[in-house]
Amino acid sequence: MANWNDITLYELSIDTGIGTPPWPTYEPLKVKYFKRLSPNGANGMLITTSNHVGTHLDGPLHFDTAGRDLASLELTKLCRPGVVVDLSDQAEDFGIYTPEDITRRVEVKEGDILIINTGYHKYGWTEPEADERRYMLRHPGPSMSMVDWAHEKKLAWIGVDCGSADHPMNTKIRDWEPGEAEKCDQLFQERYGKALNDVYHWPDDYQAMHIQMFPRKYGEIIHAECLGGQIDELSNQRCVIGAFPWKFKDGESAFARIVAFTGFEV
Repeated sequence: MANWNDITLYELSIDTGIGTPPWPTYEPLKVKYFKRLSPNGANGMLITTSNHVGTHLDGPLHFDTAGRDLASLELTKLCRPGVVVDLSDQAEDFGIYTPEDITRRVEVKEGDILIINTGYHKYGWTEPEADERRYMLRHPGPSMSMVDWAHEKKLAWIGVDCGSADHPMNTKIRDWEPGEAEKCDQLFQERYGKALNDVYHWPDDYQAMHIQMFPRKYGEIIHAECLGGQIDELSNQRCVIGAFPWKFKDGESAFARIVAFTGFEV
């Protein structure tokens, strides 16, 4: 049994405030006081927001009408053994990572939580190199082979330190930002000898990390996005990882505190 004094907690969440960018086209966080300490005796705030601002957990219901809500997720799904893989050494705009990139660095066990450090948290809104467009529109993303591999591993959930667990050009951003899509298409042809639509073919592969993974028939492999904090301190380490969203009845997604615990044998 682990001794409490041997356990270290690591913050994997980012600060969230009115300056935190939401996922593109989603409503940003709005905050106002509805009462103040003087003369009410207490401060009180109201917030209006989408659930996809800052560190958040995408729930099954986000992409599956029959999916479970946040309140239905078991603690044993949300908090369990896992691994943090550091891919920041290969970080580049519109980069693609594969299962082989991950397994060369860490052992991923069946049922794990997998946290992927793409290196793009350094462009988050509170960082010295803050760059919202790079963070949301150009971050690395997974190859299509990640879908079958994640199913084979029966992953509990995946966390990423950027805007989406899908490649940005395998989301609606491809339509919303045609200039970025053109840059990506050119880069793909130079790097891989393939056009963007050959790498991520629409409509078959559209947003595959959501559509082909969230429904129960696909194993309900959900993910958390916009991680950061002390993620660099856990490079390629196994640990216990927990996502703690509010117990949101009928919630499709929610803000979440992501924490890692070392000192356990996992």
